[in-house]
Amino acid sequence: MTDDGSRVDDASLEIDVDDHDGSLYRILSSAVVPRPIAWVSTSSEDGVDNLAPYSFFTVASVAPPVLLFAPVDGTDGLKDTPRNARETGEFVVNLVTEELAEAMNETSATLPAGESEFDHATLERAESAAVDPPRVAGAKVAFECALHDLIDVGGSTLVLGEVRHVHLDESVTSDGKIDVDEIDAVGRLAGSRYARLADRFSLERPP
Repeated sequence: MTDDGSRVDDASLEIDVDDHDGSLYRILSSAVVPRPIAWVSTSSEDGVDNLAPYSFFTVASVAPPVLLFAPVDGTDGLKDTPRNARETGEFVVNLVTEELAEAMNETSATLPAGESEFDHATLERAESAAVDPPRVAGAKVAFECALHDLIDVGGSTLVLGEVRHVHLDESVTSDGKIDVDEIDAVGRLAGSRYARLADRFSLERPP
């Protein structure tokens, strides 16, 4: 038995969560990979544009189309993104591709209140079609969302948004659809590591 409550067997490390001392964040973020990144833009009630990346992100529903991301609450409660979403009812999920990775990382910095991550990372804003918060001009895919719900789960807040408008750059489309071979999204691993979509393969689903 190790100091943190885990047990080392000959072939595996067994962890009893009830006896484990500390957070499972490192284990979860290392094993649930690669994770897509929701690069979420919001606007505060005071008109400050916020932009932050969240890698606990997925599709929650297709009909209606609902996306979900899960920020971990800050030490003083909700972070800027979920707070803005709650107060204004709107946000945009921007896709992170490799050419935007450095800028995405810059927007994860802790900034003084009232300073926009768009300006900090020198990112151009683009006007949204259905919501007030801007989208990232260089993002090849962006989902404009109306807040569907906020759900507290432990120390995180699940933010669900119903997609109201989709922006698709022509470089990622073919015959009116997304060309999956042109979506070079960046995935989050653990710590400071990320993954590219460099190697793809297909499997036919059985009947």
